[in-house]
Amino acid sequence: MKVVAIIQARMGSTRFPNKVMKPICGVPMIEILLGRLARSTEVDQIVVATSTDQRNAPLAAHVRALGYECVEGSEMDVLDRYLVAATQCKADLVVRITGDCPLIDPVLVDEAIRKFNLADVDYLSNTSPATFPDGLDTEVFSINALERAAKETNVAFDREHVTPYLRRPGSFVQASIVHTENLSDLRWTVDDPADFAVVTNVFEHFKPDIHFSWQDVLNYQASHPEAFLANQNITRNAGAKMGTGQKLWSRAKRIIPGGNMLLSKRSEMFLPDQWPAYFSRAKGCRVWDLDGNEFIDMSIMGIGTNILGYGNEEVDSAVHQTIHAGNMSTLNCPEEVYLAEKLVEIHPWADMVRLARSGGEANAIAIRIARAASGRDNVAVCGYHGWHDWYLSANLGDTANLAGHLLPGLDPSGVPQNLKGTTFPFNYNNYQELEDLVTAHNIGTIKMEVMRNKGPENNFLQRVRKLATDRGIVLIFDECTSGFRQTFGGLHKMYGVEPDMAMFGKALGNGYAITAVIGRRNVMEAAQSTFISSTFWTERIGPTAALKTLEVMERTQSWVSVTNTGLEIRDRWQKLADKYELQIDHWGLPALTGYTFKSANALAYKTLITQEMLAKGYLAGTSVYVSVGHNDEVVHGYFKALEPIFANIKECETGRDILSLLKGPVCHGGFKRLN
Repeated sequence: MKVVAIIQARMGSTRFPNKVMKPICGVPMIEILLGRLARSTEVDQIVVATSTDQRNAPLAAHVRALGYECVEGSEMDVLDRYLVAATQCKADLVVRITGDCPLIDPVLVDEAIRKFNLADVDYLSNTSPATFPDGLDTEVFSINALERAAKETNVAFDREHVTPYLRRPGSFVQASIVHTENLSDLRWTVDDPADFAVVTNVFEHFKPDIHFSWQDVLNYQASHPEAFLANQNITRNAGAKMGTGQKLWSRAKRIIPGGNMLLSKRSEMFLPDQWPAYFSRAKGCRVWDLDGNEFIDMSIMGIGTNILGYGNEEVDSAVHQTIHAGNMSTLNCPEEVYLAEKLVEIHPWADMVRLARSGGEANAIAIRIARAASGRDNVAVCGYHGWHDWYLSANLGDTANLAGHLLPGLDPSGVPQNLKGTTFPFNYNNYQELEDLVTAHNIGTIKMEVMRNKGPENNFLQRVRKLATDRGIVLIFDECTSGFRQTFGGLHKMYGVEPDMAMFGKALGNGYAITAVIGRRNVMEAAQSTFISSTFWTERIGPTAALKTLEVMERTQSWVSVTNTGLEIRDRWQKLADKYELQIDHWGLPALTGYTFKSANALAYKTLITQEMLAKGYLAGTSVYVSVGHNDEVVHGYFKALEPIFANIKECETGRDILSLLKGPVCHGGFKRLN
């Protein structure tokens, strides 16, 4: 009977890339593992099973240079990879070892093989139940059992993790090796850099000897627990329970402050430890994660960027043509002129336009221009909105010049010395508060959204407009979020109030980076007196996408569609709440609609909705950013999936423990709104 130990190893680990070739005491980890396992007296052959991915070429070359066989197979179907390796090596008995276990003990491996032979079983392990330290995992099974599993299961989890099907009760004859003391909380495996640090500590302690026993490591941990602290918060088999996106998110948080570039997309804002985090592709209102799972997006739709749905064919086609023709040149792109003309056509009160690529940039540009135009530094911002890029950008005394250059008249911070003022927040619909600020602080600019979570009261917008006119103040409407959702242009058109300047973003390019600042000529020309410039504001993709997006919007009247759908969604939320006697508050524009449970458990309920809807194939929470892709069929399916969760929430409101229904932590609530 031929016994073959198969070590699965690859360079493309999502959580810790290239880990199997990381050096420990100057020697690649895979080489140490092979050296320790070679001390086994029961194993006839050791083979490394990697994948055909080109990233594994250095690994395969190193293994073969050491004199071991290396078989290449499927990247994700590891069960098939094992079958290929076992068949090629003519194995009768397979010992499964993973490449992230450099502390594998050959004595334990031999014990497992001998007990397998004596027990007359199909499968034996020291992991079910787990009583040994994580990192000593050894599984033994017959070639017949492996062949049967490969034939009978098509479940992705079974095939990725090789042996789950073999461990199913009643399917195979099984046996276990159980230690007298439960040491399963000890972590000696290498799934991420914290694990690698711990294992490195162990080998550094025993070097140059690499053939110490697992009991020696146990004694070392007892006498030097500080050497094992780095990974103590990682749970056993955490990686097996995580999707590819969750693993990548864990990796991202080690190298990117906060994990990503936008707070609103952080996993903790949705479903900590469970959110898929990353997408591979998106179309219409559907998103596919890195594992190929398909979800209907009933959430924030790219933070409201895609009114026309993901991957609109007309917009994408226009962008593809631009890419083919060239995106950047010494000369200017003509599309910026065409887009400026179109925005002025849509908003006849405006005369001039400046383009940027993000909302923060557009708002910073607007503040700079307004301060220069008014000759006064102080800015009143509407504190109703809580937090915004524009609120931060208004404090230009703390920011660098937009272009990163210093010109005459600029101090080292990059801000014109005569344009350093103070921002004064005021509450939406509180006209008297704003008037008092204007009187007391020589305000030169009023910066606000037209509406966010509720509309204007008592002619608030008209009174603000008159105040600005009477006092010579530049009035700026931030329409980066609200633009093109309820009108073809700015929301201010619906209220009949014209600002001096306005910004547009989000939906303007249907997912491509483009924002715009529009304004009256006497205000916008002040841009010439302050340096506002950036290379990538001249690229061609953004304005190309915006022009085609506006064309499609105008032809299809998308703002009518998304508004009506949003109103329907809001109405059906309320009907569900009424049916289950739950209290909810609605907020937002119809196309950016959301609700909040009137309960101390509001965040926990939101988390439960996200958790359960994810399992049903939806990205969902307590808000929906509507796109034209959200048709009747999509909305109907969403509410059919949502209703049972409202029933569960009703049970929680009458005594059931909400935390007992959650599989992880409660989601974060985001920044607190300003009062």
